[in-house]
Amino acid sequence: MDWETVIGIETHAQLSTASKIFSGAATQFGAAPNVQACAVDIALPGVLPVLNKGAVERAIRFGLAVGGPELISRRSVFARKNYFYPDLPKGYQISQYELPVVTGGVINIVLEGGIKPIQLTRAHLEEDAGKSLHEDFHGMSGIDLNRAGTPLLEIVTEPDMRSAEEAVAYARTLHALLRWIGICDGNMQEGSFRCDANVSVRRPGGPLGTRREIKNLNSFRFLQQAIEYEVRWQIGTLEDGGSIQQATVLFDPDKGETRMMRTKEDAHDYRYFPDPDLLPLAIDDEMIKQIASELPELPKAKSERYRLNFGLPTVYVVSLTQSIEVATYFEEVIAGVGADNAKLAANWILGELAGALNGAGTDISESPVSSMQLAGLLLRIRDNTISGKMAKDVFDAMWAGEGDADAIIDKRGLKQISDAGELEKIVDAVLAANPKSVDEYRAGKEKAFNALVGQAMKATRGKGNPAQINEILKKKLAG
Repeated sequence: MDWETVIGIETHAQLSTASKIFSGAATQFGAAPNVQACAVDIALPGVLPVLNKGAVERAIRFGLAVGGPELISRRSVFARKNYFYPDLPKGYQISQYELPVVTGGVINIVLEGGIKPIQLTRAHLEEDAGKSLHEDFHGMSGIDLNRAGTPLLEIVTEPDMRSAEEAVAYARTLHALLRWIGICDGNMQEGSFRCDANVSVRRPGGPLGTRREIKNLNSFRFLQQAIEYEVRWQIGTLEDGGSIQQATVLFDPDKGETRMMRTKEDAHDYRYFPDPDLLPLAIDDEMIKQIASELPELPKAKSERYRLNFGLPTVYVVSLTQSIEVATYFEEVIAGVGADNAKLAANWILGELAGALNGAGTDISESPVSSMQLAGLLLRIRDNTISGKMAKDVFDAMWAGEGDADAIIDKRGLKQISDAGELEKIVDAVLAANPKSVDEYRAGKEKAFNALVGQAMKATRGKGNPAQINEILKKKLAG
């Protein structure tokens, strides 16, 4: 029998402030345990939290990016989420519950069948907890409170996703957007971007099934693997006559399976109530307008501009706006070669350059071939100094650090032969030496023409202008 997967995602994005959300302690990653935990973070008696304005500004930026000013609550409230865990020194987490800073919004994901909107439920500010350490303690555990109080924006979706692939597409799109608007560095290895996937299965069109929450997935690959395993496990359990218990589970990447951590709590189990030490957060229209004026051009607007101004197809603009670094690189290349060459630039960035970056496992921001170097190479293609085949050899040399296109072309003697008179002499010699191919072409065999082109290119040692050779050959053969 058929089953339908239902997925919602909660993402914890660490905001890019220099200090914590309620204290002046640093948020820098990699410090020795507990050196970045101040009196407020460890909840010493008598201390009071003070809200970090920078965290609020970043939350507003997000609300503007996913919908606009109407999503941003002019009044929101911080609450205490009560639970006991060793890495939570206060015995509660300061979060937002009934009145979050952002309500609603949408993230559009690109799938093979088109664009699918993923509705957001809310985005709220909260503080992170500390971290339990279980290694190098001679069988004991330690607590590092450096992360305690680190500012987070928790972004919650509706249960709109129907497969692991859709969930990964959403996570990637959100990840790119947060980095695009400059509110999160997106470093998944350092825990700056963590996803919790709420997964359930049901009969198509039926009521929602019981969900299990997979916690702290810090890579897109693990997100996909964890959801796929969890779906198989839930379907298998139900088809064997069992039932699903609401629970929080962890994903073991070594075994490729989820395991239960604890039964899942509901909101009432946390006994939320407004934090008496924090006044309600008031956001006025002037603050929102100021932040809106500082936002960069968003991916959707940039995609539309690329489509209209450069005539690029959707598949191109989606790829070129996958990250702010790719878009910036593209625009720098366009500045060097002109808007008329936008499609050529896009082809090379999404083709040769992307292939080289993937092969090296590096990001475009660390590309050995700069945007200006690539622009220089494309200009030599456009002015017929080199052919497309030669250009790939020049690109490889640039990637290896041999310098700019012009220097490599001169050093290797790669200038394309475009002199019409010289090429005509070469074509005449090829036709005289290959009468059989000439007769076959005139008898209707198209392959014979390709053979003649090949001979002409061989005669020029690959330096002949292919378009000119084709043109001259056709003229001669038609005579």
